[in-house]
Amino acid sequence: MSDTPRTESFNCYDNGCDNPLHAWGAFSAELELELNTANEMFRKLNIHTLNLTDRINRLEEAGDVLCAAAAFMGWHMEIEKWNKAKEAKL
Repeated sequence: MSDTPRTESFNCYDNGCDNPLHAWGAFSAELELELNTANEMFRKLNIHTLNLTDRINRLEEAGDVLCAAAAFMGWHMEIEKWNKAKEAKL
């Protein structure tokens, strides 16, 4: 399988175009628009991932502070559950 199947299968005469340069120009523009859309989607996904990572870190810090306070109240089972939950993250 090729890495560029659409480009390799493109035939400028399939679209009834008399000038191959115009057909290739239109095809190139179509590919560039799709690439720009994909890059924008990736950028938004990357920002979303960073926001979620930051939120997870803040929640872990808050949980650790609560565990430190809970240790004084004898909530060792709950602290153990918290530590196991933190270990399970990917």
